[in-house]
Amino acid sequence: MSEAITTPPTSEQRPKVKRSHVVSWAMWDWGSAAFNAVMITFVFGTYLASETFGPDDRGTSWLAAGNAIAGLIIALTAPVIGQRADRDGRRALWLGVNTALVIATTAACFFVQPHESYLLLGVILLSLGNIFFEFAEVQYNAMLVDIATKSTIGRISGLGWGAGYLGGIFLLLLVYVGFIGGDTHWFGITDDDAMNIRMVAVFAALWFLLFALPVLIVMRRGKDHAAAESTERVSLIESYRQLIRTIVNLWKYQRNTFWFFISSAVFRDGVGAVFAYGAILGTTVYGVDPGDILFFGIAANVVAAAGAFLGGLFDDRFGPKRIILVSLLGLIVSAGIVFIQDGTLAFWIWGLFLCFFVGPVQASSRAFLGRLTTAEAAGEMYGLYATTGRSVSFLTPALIAVFVGLSGESRMMVPAIIIVLVAGLLLLWPVRDPKTSAEEPVLTDESGHPGKPSQR
Repeated sequence: MSEAITTPPTSEQRPKVKRSHVVSWAMWDWGSAAFNAVMITFVFGTYLASETFGPDDRGTSWLAAGNAIAGLIIALTAPVIGQRADRDGRRALWLGVNTALVIATTAACFFVQPHESYLLLGVILLSLGNIFFEFAEVQYNAMLVDIATKSTIGRISGLGWGAGYLGGIFLLLLVYVGFIGGDTHWFGITDDDAMNIRMVAVFAALWFLLFALPVLIVMRRGKDHAAAESTERVSLIESYRQLIRTIVNLWKYQRNTFWFFISSAVFRDGVGAVFAYGAILGTTVYGVDPGDILFFGIAANVVAAAGAFLGGLFDDRFGPKRIILVSLLGLIVSAGIVFIQDGTLAFWIWGLFLCFFVGPVQASSRAFLGRLTTAEAAGEMYGLYATTGRSVSFLTPALIAVFVGLSGESRMMVPAIIIVLVAGLLLLWPVRDPKTSAEEPVLTDESGHPGKPSQR
């Protein structure tokens, strides 16, 4: 008795790419920089980590604890959040709900005054924002399967990542000019009670709201509600049972997808460390003036955006695996040169080379999974994508702690990152490329989820 094998719709079977869908989808990424670049990385996270909120790096340790708790919650819930959105067919609705919660927690950071007693409030708000942002991003990434064809998914994913980088640059410049740099600020706001920093939170919330609205309006479709009416509701416990079945079925029948989750979790952790520790390396090892590190950050985002755009184009032509492998090799070589070089100029040149290869890895990794899944299961698959990433997020920081602790030199961050990148590359090597191995069909059950197909 033979197995029925179902495949995701081909580009010819699927609707043509609509420019309005792609543009509005990429605008969400542009707007999301308000949370990632401004709130988490450069402005509000730095504010909470300052001595204003207590001695002995109290803010930093509390933020780390908050991020760890948020990461655990995301890892345990993201796949089910995506799966339930797949089931009820209201992906745009849940993207809107979670985006609204991110915007609300961002705006509420205005009430975090510069006093130790407000530190817990700030940490809770950023941690909640992190959770809601990841939930929103699961739905957002899953939409890629809805708006792209198999022949355009690479460039559209690259467009989104590039828009995110450029949006971060533009918003950081606005925030610096309007609220941080100089003695006077927009609207007559002063530095008293950190009012300028607190107003950045309000500005960031409005920015995200403005650029998130288009995709929520454009992607609202009547058939979403019809799908919700025709789909059987299941309990939360049953959702977790379905998740376990999905993971087991991936191991049994879609081993290629299973190993992609593992390999991408490892190399994405190493890639994330490039931006997370780049500024620290620049100032502590290579002599970059702390006042100039923001300009390096701007340049880094520009070249990362260029890499994402270019990598997306090549992704559709040569397949995502080749783009990821070439980019990982570029990261490893560039990092090796950074490690053996000294001086500010060397850091600027090879540090920017590193950042150029970051964009293609991230964009093509998202497109890789988009080619492996079906529209019916995209939410659950991108939820697993988030979970596997979170599950190994300790890897690079742990290696850095060991290497730097044993050597006493911050420079040893670099070989720690290289080891993780090499491990991710080796794990990806045997994984088949979904574009160049199109003859390998995706096994699905009747509902489009991973599994052993029904027999006939």
